[in-house]
This record gives sequence, C-alpha cells and structure tokens, in this order.
Amino acid sequence: MRKRNWKRVSPRSLRHAIELCLEYGRERRNLSVDRVADLMGLPSKWALYKWMESGRLPAVLIRPFEHATGATFVTQYLAASAHKLVVDMPSGKPAADEEVLELQSACNEAVNQLARYYRGQADAEETVSALTSVLGAIAGHRENVARSLAPELDLFGEGEE
Repeated sequence: MRKRNWKRVSPRSLRHAIELCLEYGRERRNLSVDRVADLMGLPSKWALYKWMESGRLPAVLIRPFEHATGATFVTQYLAASAHKLVVDMPSGKPAADEEVLELQSACNEAVNQLARYYRGQADAEETVSALTSVLGAIAGHRENVARSLAPELDLFGEGEE
C-alpha cells in the first residue's frame, strides 16, 4: 500500500479535517485516539469521537488537538472556508534543488488536473485541493525570497562564521 502524500491533502469539511488529523497522527506518530485524547488532557476518547461525529470541535481545543496529532487540517479547513489561503511560515533558508523540482512537478500536476477538470474528466474537489496546495507552496517560496531582502539577525550562531 502506498503512503499518502500529506502535503497534497485538503480537508472537505470539519469532520473530514478531524479525521485527517487522527489518520495523520496514527500513520506518522503511531498515536491511537486514546493517546491523542490523553495528550489533549481529555478524560476519555469518547469526547473526541463525539466531536468527530458532530463536527463540533471546541475552538479552545483546536490547537491542542492539532499539536497532539501533528497535523493542522482543522486550521486549514477553517481558513479555506473563510476564503483564505494558509501558507506555512518559511524557514528563511534557501531552497534545495530538490525542493524547486518538487514545486515545478506540483505546478505541472495542478495544471494538468485543471485541464482535466475543464474537459470534464476530473473531480472539482481534487482540482481545488491540487491548486490550493500549489498556491500555498508558491506563496511560501515568495515569502522566503522576500525575507532574503531583509535578512534577520543570526542570534544563535547557526549561520556561517
């Protein structure tokens, strides 16, 4: 079975976002629902199942939930539902050749997906997901380049001497 490429997954609903976070935690961190509930400080896993069923995760528990699972699909869904684009904070480091090639490959795949959609051969949700993923990646690289214009201080001596 092929592993899921988590960078290209987009939640379709709040319930789906919660499910994706739990799947990510299970696949990447080997976390059960019991363990996620424990890391969030909940008395039992049943509250988490109730929120997943109803799609009503309390706002004050979104960050603890995402921190416990290691995924931010709930935040991504909330931003996307408000017609906002979420971009990961850039590291400020220059991109490696592999990262630029991955970006180019993702752009090509997204444009191909768009062409298939307009021909009636692709699903709208998959197309939106592919385009959103590429827009976020490009915006991250744009911010990295913009940060290079005004470099930050190297406070902890991690740079060159």
